Amino acid sequence: MVTNVQTVPFSTFIGGLPRRLINDGLLTEEQARDAQAKAAKTGSHFVSVVVESKLINPGRLAEIASIEFGTPLIDLSTLTIEAPLAREINEKLMRKHHVLPIYKRDRKLFVALSDPTRLQALDEVKFATGYLVEGILVEEDKLTKGIEAAVAAVQATALQGGDEDLENLEVEGGDVDPGADAGAGNGGDADDAPIIRYVNKVLIDAINRGASDIHFEPYEKKYRIRYRMDGELREIATPPVQMGGRLAARLKVMARLDLAERRVPQDGRIKLKLSVNKAIDFRVSTCPTLWGEKVVMRILDASSAMLGIDALGYEPDQKELYLKALSKPQGMILVTGPTGSGKTVSLYTGLNILNTDDCNISTAEDPCEINLPGINQVNVNVKQGLTFAAALKAFLRQDPDVIMVGEVRDLETAEIAIKAAQTGHLVLSTLHTNDAPQTLTRLLNMGVPAYNVASCVTLIIAQRLARKLCKFCRRPDRVPKEELLREGFAAEQIAAPGFTLFKAVGCDQCNGGYKGRTGIYQVMPVTEAISRVIMEGGNAIDIADQAQREGIRTLRQSALRKVLDGTIDLTEANRVTTD
Repeated sequence: MVTNVQTVPFSTFIGGLPRRLINDGLLTEEQARDAQAKAAKTGSHFVSVVVESKLINPGRLAEIASIEFGTPLIDLSTLTIEAPLAREINEKLMRKHHVLPIYKRDRKLFVALSDPTRLQALDEVKFATGYLVEGILVEEDKLTKGIEAAVAAVQATALQGGDEDLENLEVEGGDVDPGADAGAGNGGDADDAPIIRYVNKVLIDAINRGASDIHFEPYEKKYRIRYRMDGELREIATPPVQMGGRLAARLKVMARLDLAERRVPQDGRIKLKLSVNKAIDFRVSTCPTLWGEKVVMRILDASSAMLGIDALGYEPDQKELYLKALSKPQGMILVTGPTGSGKTVSLYTGLNILNTDDCNISTAEDPCEINLPGINQVNVNVKQGLTFAAALKAFLRQDPDVIMVGEVRDLETAEIAIKAAQTGHLVLSTLHTNDAPQTLTRLLNMGVPAYNVASCVTLIIAQRLARKLCKFCRRPDRVPKEELLREGFAAEQIAAPGFTLFKAVGCDQCNGGYKGRTGIYQVMPVTEAISRVIMEGGNAIDIADQAQREGIRTLRQSALRKVLDGTIDLTEANRVTTD
């Protein structure tokens, strides 16, 4: 028996701010539904989604929320949040609930938020701080900027807190003998105090400015320190030449290297503890030059592996292919690209997805760059006989589910990795080739049989890192149609409505028009057709042609897509990819 069921409007299923916005005609029911669904999917909240989607002006939205819920509204841009106040709520809680402490009086903490319906956020802040908590409404875009500024202020206190703070930063060297003196990294005579402060200042400044590497370089008449920021080296200091030896010595003490040995390269590691919850690792490499030891430090931030796959720059179809390969119980995933192209972050993002209580993951690297709890990580030590191949053989006796090899360098390592992939294990590794098709032929050239390559390799990711345009100062760029065609754009793309390219300008928010980096990817699954090409003795060109027929984009095509959506400019696409 069928009864008449009256359809209930969508707006009756929601309350609070979304309903008010619908009733005021500022959002349609479909927009509100989509915003709520996106917020639930991404772990964000309704107000953030509405503002990011540019559906409503942040100021207007804040006014309506203030009226609807009777919450006081203030202009956050008129306030300055000092580091001591920002520390009342830890960074993780601020970002999770999108809140910011703005004032404290006795045992009461006033907290800025953009959505007054998020009562759970206030409850968690109350529980974490022990204060009585009262919410103050602010505009969403200003709150986002305020949280970033507060986090930066807290991190910068280690640098700005005075000479005493700089001298007493907690430093721990890597690869330490358990019986060694735990305080050795902090030692030094009184005469070394200025050098200690100076080195700590350089390290902290590099972290705050988002550098990926620090170069300490001695020359005959000059000593310079450079940061690599957004992929480019920039000179930031030129201390006196006479300081070069003492700077190198201090860095070697911190990394627990042999101070007396200046004739051969050395490798080490430093852990710099900025706070109770924040520590940054540095990979240290020394190299003797004509005028002294050059020291290069790679900044290793484990949080980069926690960003999630959505933050790496994969296109939706590429992301789906990667996740599909990770979900398979066996096979081999290879990531390829030059040094500094983000291969390690891509691999560790995948490992972080797989890192569950029911999965045994082991990695062999030279050296381990990112520390992840729950993963068994091994540092390769060739001098002691612990090679990639030896580590792999040990892993196969340790009941593994997933194995990650830092790099396939030789036939022995390749054969053991292939064997692991054939016997029910998921294997992840890297190679140094220019694109995905060349990776397959590289394995063949190593001596791996074609049938093993065709049957075991499931996915290849070739990647580059490109500098992102600053969203605050980028400007439209006018490029002649003939030039666009030569660059690889299709005529229909150029003729499409709204076709606009952007160029870098430069402002106080960025580095010469660029801020941050994004990945450019070629994600190629090894399909039956590509396997057939391999088995028939096809070369990299034959594999690339088949991949094109299957709709796999080249690195160049992926770069041009990011030019079209305004993420990067044409200059950057040309820098990291070729036709």
